Amino acid sequence: MEFDWVLARDEVTAVSVREPRDGLGVAWPAWLAADTVARIESAGVPEPWAHQAEFADALFRGSHAMICTATGSGKTLGYLMPVLAACVDGTVGFESPSSRRRLTRPRHTAIYLAPTKALAHDQARAAAELGPRSWRISTLDGDSDEAERRFARDHASYVLTNPDMLHFSVLPNHQRWSRLLGSLRYIVIDEAHRYQGVFGAHVAQVIRRLRRLAAMYGAEPVVALSSATAPNAAEFAASLAGVDEVTIVEEDTSPAGRRTVALWRPADSLRGDTAFLLSSLSDERRQTIAFVPSRQGAELVSLAAQELAKDPARIASYRGGYLATDRRGLEAALHSGELRGMASTNALELGVDIAGMDAVLVSGYPGKLASFWQQAGRAGRRGQDALVVLLGREDPLDVYLLEHPELVFDAPVEAAILHPENPRVLGPHLAAAAQEHPLTVEDARWFGPTTGALLDTLAVQGVLRNRVGRYFWTRPDRAVDYINLRSIGERPLDIIERDTGRVVGMVDVGAADRTVHPGAVYLHQGESFLVESLDEEDHQAIVVAGRPRYYTQPQESFDIQILGTTDSRPLGRTTIHRGDVRLDSQVLAYLRRDEVTHEVWDTTALELPRRQMITQAVWWTVPPGLLGRLGWDELQVGAAAHAMEHTAIGLLPAFAPCDRWDIGGVSTALHPDTGVATIFVHDGMTGGSGFAYRGYDVAELWLRATLDRLTRCPCADGCPACVVSPKCGNQNQVLNKADATELLALLLDQALP
Repeated sequence: MEFDWVLARDEVTAVSVREPRDGLGVAWPAWLAADTVARIESAGVPEPWAHQAEFADALFRGSHAMICTATGSGKTLGYLMPVLAACVDGTVGFESPSSRRRLTRPRHTAIYLAPTKALAHDQARAAAELGPRSWRISTLDGDSDEAERRFARDHASYVLTNPDMLHFSVLPNHQRWSRLLGSLRYIVIDEAHRYQGVFGAHVAQVIRRLRRLAAMYGAEPVVALSSATAPNAAEFAASLAGVDEVTIVEEDTSPAGRRTVALWRPADSLRGDTAFLLSSLSDERRQTIAFVPSRQGAELVSLAAQELAKDPARIASYRGGYLATDRRGLEAALHSGELRGMASTNALELGVDIAGMDAVLVSGYPGKLASFWQQAGRAGRRGQDALVVLLGREDPLDVYLLEHPELVFDAPVEAAILHPENPRVLGPHLAAAAQEHPLTVEDARWFGPTTGALLDTLAVQGVLRNRVGRYFWTRPDRAVDYINLRSIGERPLDIIERDTGRVVGMVDVGAADRTVHPGAVYLHQGESFLVESLDEEDHQAIVVAGRPRYYTQPQESFDIQILGTTDSRPLGRTTIHRGDVRLDSQVLAYLRRDEVTHEVWDTTALELPRRQMITQAVWWTVPPGLLGRLGWDELQVGAAAHAMEHTAIGLLPAFAPCDRWDIGGVSTALHPDTGVATIFVHDGMTGGSGFAYRGYDVAELWLRATLDRLTRCPCADGCPACVVSPKCGNQNQVLNKADATELLALLLDQALP
């Protein structure tokens, strides 16, 4: 085998091999014009794969459809065939009553939505290669000048954009976009699995507003979705698009070479082992990409690999923020073979057309199986043998997966979670829709059955005005300006460099106290800044560039109150619940820690307000009789619960599509609402993201995995691989790993080895 030396290393804990497969080609669809077929064939595609033709035919017939096949399987051609037929050839396979009234229009239009600007530009180039020179294609994003926007609005038949541009620019000015909207035949949603949680809920409402306005102008577009595989693909796609039914195409019929996936426990350090593999494979003339979680990490891995490599000029780094010319240069260098190694953030996962790497290194589990396989899919896309190595961090989740390789190799990817009916999301979008065109209760067709009640609530609050059953936005400002697609509530704060006036970043109001409090060290794209002031009224934090020899860590207090219990059920000797909670938190002080030794220099008190957030949580309790048998005092119970909470939070991403930064926890030896020791795990977003509720559904597997990690971790008193958490507001004080293990085993009614 080509990569035997890697697989023979002691660091490799498990290996899985996917044998090569042949592709299954079929004839071009009969409805695709001969000229279009000829152009596609001249671009190097002799025939479509069966899954491409199946997807294209479903869309052409008028069915909303989603394709869920592997990276590099040619999903783009699947939706471009019907788009070309509609926008270039004027051919469609279905006619809605409204479109029959507009048959004077010889061509149709399509909108493509991507989560990144770079991906939209790459897809525009792919479309241009397959269409005639006369095809009017336009990209539309925040960098588009007035001439480009005017061309998209007045002339283009295929507009490639992103949800933010649609939300802030197109929909509020829909009268100017009536040509595009009135002829809209297809809405293409690429990388649909990216739209989960709060961001996904917002995007789902943007799509509903788009479809409502298109219908108002006489069009009933079909929605085409491209996504990574999800076990609930049909349900998720229907929820995202706001439709009743979606056809799913998921059998991958494209050819694939042999792919070997290895799990690697670093012997040195995660960064050091990643650099070693990157340099070694590069020296062997194996084109290799290393996916690294952070921008700074990508730069450091690249530098370390260059120091180890025989030919350091063959290794480079890639991260978000690069200019398009730099990105194209890197892409060209990889295609030509000039570059053989690259350390990259997940910015390379989207937006750059890199196909057929010999090897992919995933430096730290990316939090979701879907993301891991998306990154792994960069290997072997031309049919050659390929290697994928997942290098684990010293983290409960990574270590647990290294010990249970079947959860990587054999488990289905996570269910995609989306809650567009969250009233904290839906309400603001109803206000935006009312400004676009007055709403009535009949608009429940687009926004769901809670529309009528929410409209009345918005009218009582004075957000909308009810005039004989029609709801109007009456303010002079724009409703969309009150909506941040990536959060709930107030618009984020700008982080402004004092000396230049440059906005170096943004932060949600709820996270500002922890990240940009006065005195904090703020890191951004490898640069460090010291926070001078925080002004919530003006929505800004002022920072100055600096390179201190320390980092800061906030100290917080938390209280949690149960507002309502939705579900409860027994689990072993405990009872598990889920419902709504109110979280009260306050940043009390911050520590300065040495950036090398991590020793605490000092503590500085802060006077910051107490915050409240209503969200969703899952919690379980410790029966008083069980504690009586143990004979522990309150401090011992609290230390055990706290350690159990940390490990559970670290492992929930193995069973729900989140990472540990999406969720939080509170544990207490005696909670006033339950009267007993209680462990809470809650969503980190106002209103909830669905992750804690998912934890309730998979509680048996999740908590058994938590016990397994506590039991198998070889450390004596707790470490980052089990109970020590990088996000603990109490600086990992009062933790007892041994007691947490004993207590959880008793709760689950399981014997310890």
